[in-house]
Amino acid sequence: MDQDHELIELEQRGWAALAAGEGAAFYDEVCADEALMVFPGGMLLDRQGAVEGLRDAPGWASWEMADARVLPIGDGTTAAAVVYRATAQRSDEPPYRALMSSTYVRQGGSWRLALHQQSPL
Repeated sequence: MDQDHELIELEQRGWAALAAGEGAAFYDEVCADEALMVFPGGMLLDRQGAVEGLRDAPGWASWEMADARVLPIGDGTTAAAVVYRATAQRSDEPPYRALMSSTYVRQGGSWRLALHQQSPL
C-alpha cells in the first residue's frame, strides 16, 4: 500500500471510530504524545484533553470525506498532512461541514497523529 493511501485510510478509520462511538480508544492509540487538536471556537486540546473529550461524545450517524490529498512534509517519509473536506451529521442535528487537516509523523514504524485542525465551511 502506498503512503498516500495508507494515510487517507488511517483518517477514514478515525471517522469510522468516531461514528461507532469508539473515537477515544482510536485516538488514544493513534495520537503522538505531543499531539494537539484545534477545533472551531478557539478550542485547543492536547492529546489527553482530546481523548477525554471523546469518551462521551455522541457518534456520527453519517460522515463523508471528499477531495482528500496528502501533502508530504520534508522528504515525506517521516511526516505528511492529509487535507480534505468533511461532511458529518449526528441524527437530529444539521450537517457539520469543514475543511480538515491532519498532520502525521512516523514514530516507531507507525504513523501517529501530531496535529489536527478543523475550519468550518
